[in-house]
Amino acid sequence: MDKHNPIVRRHTRRIMVGGVPVGDGAPVSVQSMTNTDTCDVDATVAQIQALARAGADIVRVSIPTMDAAEAFGQIRVRVDVPLVTDIHFDYRIALRVAELGADCLRINPGNIGREDRIRQVVDAARAQGIPIRIGVNAGSLEKDLQKKYGEPTPQALVDSALRHIDILERLGFHDYKVSVKASDVFMAVAAYRMLAAQTENPLHLGITEAGGARAGAVKSAIGLGMLLSEGIGDTIRVSLAADPVEEVRVGFDILKSLHVRSKGINLIACPSCSRQEFDVIATVNALEARLEDITEPMDVAVIGCVVNGPGEAREAHVGLAGGSPCLLYVDGRPDHKVSKEQLVDELERVIRARLSQGRESAGAPAGTVFPVKQIG
Repeated sequence: MDKHNPIVRRHTRRIMVGGVPVGDGAPVSVQSMTNTDTCDVDATVAQIQALARAGADIVRVSIPTMDAAEAFGQIRVRVDVPLVTDIHFDYRIALRVAELGADCLRINPGNIGREDRIRQVVDAARAQGIPIRIGVNAGSLEKDLQKKYGEPTPQALVDSALRHIDILERLGFHDYKVSVKASDVFMAVAAYRMLAAQTENPLHLGITEAGGARAGAVKSAIGLGMLLSEGIGDTIRVSLAADPVEEVRVGFDILKSLHVRSKGINLIACPSCSRQEFDVIATVNALEARLEDITEPMDVAVIGCVVNGPGEAREAHVGLAGGSPCLLYVDGRPDHKVSKEQLVDELERVIRARLSQGRESAGAPAGTVFPVKQIG
């Protein structure tokens, strides 16, 4: 077991969302959702492309009308990232987007209508080789469950999910994932724990309607972190009332903090204090902006003083320890001194040079990061 990652992931079936595997040990994928008018094809394509550049593995698009379904067909041919179509009530929309290249149908079978309509949607998914996501939400529970429980509860969420699961299983369809989202962290966590004990299908995690950028990120980190640390979860979405690109960034930050998945720069930085020998906050902000395009995993430490700086810098792939002048470490060893005026430029240069060397070394594929050398 990786000493940095003691998490034992729950065994699940595997489904494929486009070219992205979900479940059965596949990397936990990060999703987001467009908030443009789907009928505005150019705006929706632009947002999907921005999400893909940020690292989104999967993007969900709402398809509320048949006009939106036709627009989706135009969107599908202009982007490469797998697309999940979000559909409610009208089974004909699901049938159409399945024809137009949807990589997954997000539906609740129970609100599609009669059994024959559900069967048509399932048959279309089967024919096209695409999975279904059962999406249960505390804000849209069935009326009989609301009456039975009086209010949304973890058991009500699970009962709804099992009801939809039973429909798909009776129709002989097994390529599905499930979510049981709530805005309350403890309700969502309890529901996912209960559901994980009752199905082997992959689970899509989310704290729905979590809030704005800051509060929503905190709630999501707590809720998703609790579940992921228990090995529960195969794909995640951080729901923020903010730019969807921020959802992707926060999602990867959650995974990186748990050592579940590494993507991009893992920036280790001190909060700064009066011991700092340079402006740590300004340096970190500048680095984050400059390095957003990097997808290979790499640990970079930026520490403002000589108390903790050398120790943290030695443990990173590239590290900077404050001093007069500052000292830059590469692969755990002191490399060269840097003037305060050149910190950001030199850090970026060294990081990109190291990544380039890693790609070229011994036929290593892009994304390879070699272990940090330890100083005896």
